[in-house]
Amino acid sequence: MSDEKVLDPEAERAILKVRRLMLIASVTTFVAIGAVMVVIGYRVFHLGGSAAPAADMAVALPAGARVLSTSIGEGRLAVTVELGGKNEVLLYDLATLKPLGRIQFAPQ
Repeated sequence: MSDEKVLDPEAERAILKVRRLMLIASVTTFVAIGAVMVVIGYRVFHLGGSAAPAADMAVALPAGARVLSTSIGEGRLAVTVELGGKNEVLLYDLATLKPLGRIQFAPQ
């Protein structure tokens, strides 16, 4: 006393193809989600400690220097100062604030 009808062979093949495609799509989705989780985990646990911790530090500038601007890039701090009417750029290591160099601008 079953209400199910017997499917013809062509309909059964179509149903099998759909099931196979759904299985392939499901496996692909789970692999993609797993890959994203691995990348997120890697970045959290391996790259999280690469940033330098924030600390209170002081930079000694020459006497009478007036800071015009600052910028940070490639692990360096660049401070543009006016000293005695001339502009200079002082370069410091961003992690330790040790002086790296000085660029002086003078008219020719």
